[in-house]
Amino acid sequence: MPGGRRIAAVTDAHFEVAAGECLALIGESGCGKSVLVSALLGLLPANAQAAGEAHLGDLDLLAADERTLARTVRGRRIGLIPQSSTAHLTPVRTIRSQLEETVAALTGARGRAAVRIAAEAAAERAAFPADHLDRHPHELSGGLAQRAATALALVGDAPLLLADEPTTGLDRDLVDHTVDELRRHVDTADRALLVITHDLAAAERIADRVAVMYAGRIVELTDAATFFGTPGPRHPYSRGLLQALPDRAFTPIPGMPPELGDLPDGCAFTARCHLATAACAALPQLTDMVACHHPYVPEDIRA
Repeated sequence: MPGGRRIAAVTDAHFEVAAGECLALIGESGCGKSVLVSALLGLLPANAQAAGEAHLGDLDLLAADERTLARTVRGRRIGLIPQSSTAHLTPVRTIRSQLEETVAALTGARGRAAVRIAAEAAAERAAFPADHLDRHPHELSGGLAQRAATALALVGDAPLLLADEPTTGLDRDLVDHTVDELRRHVDTADRALLVITHDLAAAERIADRVAVMYAGRIVELTDAATFFGTPGPRHPYSRGLLQALPDRAFTPIPGMPPELGDLPDGCAFTARCHLATAACAALPQLTDMVACHHPYVPEDIRA
């Protein structure tokens, strides 16, 4: 960063996503979720550095060169539904043209008629209306652009799909349609799905497991049924996210997340946590799938 500052946007992220599984990555804006996805695809800005390992089969994504990522990974082994869908669509070409190009590049469809039919089928999967296929991105609403990006991501039937806020701009019926289609994408051929979302109702509908990020770190990793049901999450921040929902307590988490460039030495949630003690001055490690010095235990939760 300017002035020689360094920001740890994501730190010590350890997780797996198995074939046939959906992992939902949740947390407030700015906690590092989208940066993590960008790192997996080699799409970080030039001033960023990534260290560690990220294995997709026998390929370490973080060690792969740009040629490998461009020719064998993006679209083919990993599909991406980007957060800013309009910005990722080619502005001077129609949605039909972009879909047909993607179909021709990533599938076995050959001949103009076959490519056209496959492109229209991809649009239908994402609930993109056929009478909008010949429009350009600037002629679409945010929700339609989101559906176009989803259609493009599904074309290659990639073994791993990264969906960054795939329901942005959609009404509830289309949210449910989109997450159900993504779930079918995973279940049909044992593909894996990593979905980033602020929509906890969508996460509950689609996820097998939930990972909670706060200030660049994963602070809890648990089964979705446990997280949304009984006994519930164990980290105070995770419980705060759920209790902020309108259909629950509708109680906001006090305060604001810390700046990633000015993180405390200990637990980053301390200033907002009603359970904080002097022990929180030390950084908690992810132990038993929760990074907290004072995690809730089932007895606390039942009480």
